Amino acid sequence: MTINRELFDQVMVPNYSPSAVIPVKGEGARVWDQNDKEYIDFAGGIAVNCLGHCHPALVAALKEQGEKIWHLSNVMTNEPALRLAKKLTDATFADKVYFANSGAEANEAALKLARRWALDNFGEHKSQIIAFNKGFHGRTFFTVTVGGQAAYSDGFGPKPGDVVHSDYNDLAALEALISDNTCAVMMEPLQGEGGIISPEADFVKGVRELCDKHNALLIFDEVQTGVGRTGDLYAYQGLGVTPDILTTAKALGGGFPIGAMITTTEIAKHLKIGTHGSTYGGNPLACAVAEAALDTVNTPEVLNGVKAKEALFRELLNEINEKHQVFSEIRGKGLLLGGVLNDKYQGKAKEFLVEGINQGVMSLVAGANVVRFTPSLVIPDADIREGMARFEAAVAKVVANNA
Repeated sequence: MTINRELFDQVMVPNYSPSAVIPVKGEGARVWDQNDKEYIDFAGGIAVNCLGHCHPALVAALKEQGEKIWHLSNVMTNEPALRLAKKLTDATFADKVYFANSGAEANEAALKLARRWALDNFGEHKSQIIAFNKGFHGRTFFTVTVGGQAAYSDGFGPKPGDVVHSDYNDLAALEALISDNTCAVMMEPLQGEGGIISPEADFVKGVRELCDKHNALLIFDEVQTGVGRTGDLYAYQGLGVTPDILTTAKALGGGFPIGAMITTTEIAKHLKIGTHGSTYGGNPLACAVAEAALDTVNTPEVLNGVKAKEALFRELLNEINEKHQVFSEIRGKGLLLGGVLNDKYQGKAKEFLVEGINQGVMSLVAGANVVRFTPSLVIPDADIREGMARFEAAVAKVVANNA
């Protein structure tokens, strides 16, 4: 059997359009394809591979647990799930944890919990969910409806009701929408897919105050910002605002599929026995790997290192921009960064991604106008410099092509 990009078109549903490059091996921040071409990975599987590829701590945890027990239904609990839950609650505001397999599932659980909490405490009228334009919360029908991008949610028939959207960083607009019928406000503490948009400090605090005023829950979607990505274990810890419910996935497993919703005891009690569930949620294999990832990331060395590496990324991106004049700004926090294309290069973010692959560096986009970088949190400085040299070659080629 020949394994190539053409086989994808033969056997896979056409909802993706992957690159012709098929990676087969990774180590640290470097990846090799079927032809043994090397790439520097600034994409990290979309902010997932927080410790790069094949990190020894994750490989060891996988091997050790893989020889013990892989799966149990939630008719029984298991040791890795309990250890991971304890570490998550010890490290955050939360008292209780619900495990899922993905960020979308964690967000689905958060939204269902918010609705059930409001129904139990206030009645059926309190069901409104407010989220933000350009937000992204997953691809289940509920979460894609809450996400503020109609392009992802249109075309599938009637959407779940009582979901409305406001503009991010516009407190007055939120104040005009929220009421005592609002059960929850869901937001990313830094919008990822929407273009790497950081929240203004007054906005985040104002959202918290409006939720308190109207007895609404504040849900932070930290699927992309969580587990060290911004230089704090969770982004809320650097914002001075505590949510009522937080969701985490992506980097939580370092590449192994796992998600979690965390909250307080008082709120959690509304998901009574039988109200929600997941066959694989809390899987021992996933939880063992996630525990190793959390233990490795949640150290001053790694978290402070993220802030230092952010500074190096910004320095090198600014140097590239001084030469080639393609970005209007570099925005984001920690190792969730976006190069915002200036007027001349509007709509051309994918050209930088594609040319980057040609030059041996992997990056991402966040919409048509932002080149996104979400590398390993422990990427060596030498790999940052080498990757940026390759990225500069890509930028120069795009500039020449658009001259």
